[in-house]
Amino acid sequence: MLKQCMIPGRVEAGCDEAGRGCLAGPVTAAAVILPEGYECDALNDSKQLSESARERLRPVIERDAVAWAVAMVEPREIDSINILRASILAMHRALDALDVVPDAVLVDGNRFSPWRDVPYTTVIKGDAAYQSIAAASILAKTHRDELMCRLAEQYPQYGWARNKGYPTADHREAIKVYGACRHHRMTFRLLERPTLFD
Repeated sequence: MLKQCMIPGRVEAGCDEAGRGCLAGPVTAAAVILPEGYECDALNDSKQLSESARERLRPVIERDAVAWAVAMVEPREIDSINILRASILAMHRALDALDVVPDAVLVDGNRFSPWRDVPYTTVIKGDAAYQSIAAASILAKTHRDELMCRLAEQYPQYGWARNKGYPTADHREAIKVYGACRHHRMTFRLLERPTLFD
């Protein structure tokens, strides 16, 4: 069972991102404030859940949360400021979009930048430790996956409905054959480096 909060009585927003390692599509972040004393045994790090489990949990989180928001930073912006800054910017945008201003922010990982004057705590593997971060990881992942499936209808050659923009062999092969499109991150290594024998 994940922890409900870090400090009881404090309004805490959990934050996490999805799509940081992708070759295409936005980096997506979510911020979630859960009710005090909230319990949901099914909550876990989104990477530890099946796609169907994430999809079942998404409406539960969106219904039960005191407040939630999802925000994105598009590939062109990622290329301009780098993926770390883009990931933090996406989390800031998600926090900005909340209907409730939290007293504190819990962030998955070990890097963040101050948001307003609200104190924050970074938690390595926080999505497997705190319910609010786990909920944020699920919303970020499901919203991003949904977008990549819509984009796949426009760009079927890249297989985004399957790979969601991640650097799979089939995705890289498609880039090699068809070239990159406007949804690719041009500062990322889109193709594997050639070997000495190529």
